[in-house]
Amino acid sequence: MVEAAPAETKTASGIYIPETAQEKPQHGTVVAVGPGKHAELTGTLIPLSIKVGDKVLYGKYGGQEFTLEGKDYLIMRESDIYIVL
Repeated sequence: MVEAAPAETKTASGIYIPETAQEKPQHGTVVAVGPGKHAELTGTLIPLSIKVGDKVLYGKYGGQEFTLEGKDYLIMRESDIYIVL
């Protein structure tokens, strides 16, 4: 489960970006992880390489969005994450 970073509201040069033109962020912080994935042939548990607190980059349309207690989160597979920063 990843908490997406807030959308940029201002450019580096100081120009404010209207809400309708803001792009969806492609980075965030991991707030929860599952136990891992089971191997198809043997059924053994393969642990995840990411952990809670990792800053990650992911695809623009990666994950499933949902809101919990007023905060936006993404549920995604480890394979949807491009890099851990």
